[in-house]
Amino acid sequence: MLKKNTLVWSDEFNGNSLDYSKWDVEENAYGGGNNEQQIYRWDPKNLRVEDGNLVIEAHKDSPNVMGTIRPYSSARIRTKHRGDWKYCQVKVSAKLPVGKGILPAIWMLPTDEKYGGWASSGEIDIIELVGHEPSTYHGTLHFGGSWPRNKHQGDKYRLTNGTFADNFHIFPIQWEEGKITWSIDEELWQTEQKWDTEKATFPAPFDQRFHLLINLAVGGRWPGSPNEQTHFPAKMLID
Repeated sequence: MLKKNTLVWSDEFNGNSLDYSKWDVEENAYGGGNNEQQIYRWDPKNLRVEDGNLVIEAHKDSPNVMGTIRPYSSARIRTKHRGDWKYCQVKVSAKLPVGKGILPAIWMLPTDEKYGGWASSGEIDIIELVGHEPSTYHGTLHFGGSWPRNKHQGDKYRLTNGTFADNFHIFPIQWEEGKITWSIDEELWQTEQKWDTEKATFPAPFDQRFHLLINLAVGGRWPGSPNEQTHFPAKMLID
């Protein structure tokens, strides 16, 4: 058994390209269940490592992938089958883009979905930022039954000064058996200890291995569409 606070996986993005032993790149135009307006592509324009950072960049460029055209291109990566953990601390240092219709996210999904499809096997949202609220981010759990019987709970954190586009912040979660906490930098701000799934007893579904995802979405039901003031390219940086 590993000792507490043992580092088991990390990526500082200090090289010249993405480490594919740690990351899988997703390419799709599914809209993420949120009717989003981007195509996720494996293209240096949208996804690259430079100056010690991971860069995910959304463009307003009407990409055409195999006959599917969307207004925007962006990128989404995950650690599935390269980094999968049950009970852990996850810490990500990020500088987030803002603006109407912009939706950066750092989150976790179950690798094995042992309790069924979304959201009965759970989802852990470390951060989601809707760009028209540039000083606020959301930390949320999804659980319960498969859609449309899914449930969610969580809260949001607001900066006292500035926006999340101004500086890097560290976004940790601490995931223990029956308890998940959210912090920003060194400040703990949310604890969740109650959830359920239709297929098993507590602490399911958050008692199985999950993997990490990082993406930058554009548009959809939650943030709404970009407007004339939304700046493109929109850039998400992970240090």
